[in-house]
Amino acid sequence: MFELSHMVWSEKYRPNRVEDCILPKTTKKMIQGFLKSGQLPNMILSGPAGTGKSTCALAICAELGYEVMMINGSNECRLIDTLRTKIAQFASTMSFDGARKCVIIDEADYMSTESVQPALRNFIDEFTVNCTFILTCNFPNRLMEPLHSRCTGIDFTIPTNELDELTKEIFKRTITILTDNQVTYDKVSVGKIVKKYFPDFRRTLNELQRVASTGVIDAESLASIESGGIDDLIQLLKDKDFTNMRKWVATSPNLETTALCRKIYDKANTFIKNDSLPQLVLTLADYQYKDCFVADKEINIAAMLTSIMMECETK
Repeated sequence: MFELSHMVWSEKYRPNRVEDCILPKTTKKMIQGFLKSGQLPNMILSGPAGTGKSTCALAICAELGYEVMMINGSNECRLIDTLRTKIAQFASTMSFDGARKCVIIDEADYMSTESVQPALRNFIDEFTVNCTFILTCNFPNRLMEPLHSRCTGIDFTIPTNELDELTKEIFKRTITILTDNQVTYDKVSVGKIVKKYFPDFRRTLNELQRVASTGVIDAESLASIESGGIDDLIQLLKDKDFTNMRKWVATSPNLETTALCRKIYDKANTFIKNDSLPQLVLTLADYQYKDCFVADKEINIAAMLTSIMMECETK
């Protein structure tokens, strides 16, 4: 009988070996080469969201027996005090068992280029004997050159000629997970979710778990979830109900700015007055662009919806 696990699937099924990570061949081969040699350089892992950068960094450290500290660059590491306290204290001391240490900075491209990144460069130099640094990022061009010169860059972007193969690997992995959780499914519907969110495997699992909450993954459950919610949001925008709009954003799992903008755009004629349509289009385009750079996407979506409430007249 189907019983949905309370544990988030993207965490429950996170691989702890590089061999089990779904990666481009060249990327996996390079990383496995470092593991085989036992010599791990400081690294910058770059590529699209959800492609396994953080998972791979943790798996590398697990296989080498490193003691790990993981810091979020878009949150904790935006302040230089984090470097001066948490990271410095961790990196400057020896492990109880003599193991090498590793600091993993996730979303490192959100760190300040004026204060935090220059300080991190100095920390890498200062603690190199005792500690390895692994930085993950979506936009490597946001990291200053001195960090690139001190790290080996590894690109997680999937080559065009490997797209089909890796899509099939993700599909097979998701089928195994669904079977393990006794979820009833049809392969066509699962395939649609995999293709929609590829190559973001984390997003794929989150979406599958969300749809699986209905007890089955099929065309009917997909259609119900896809259509649900947007009409409620439109009514909130018409009512200029800011409080409940924020609740809608906070309780809507896996919101994606581009997809939401598309839904609002497609329904614009049903609730936005003609004179306000140009302003709506500009607002949607503006916040889609901002989505590439913001640290907190939920706040960005709430800000976009607030702008629509304030600047567009509804029917």
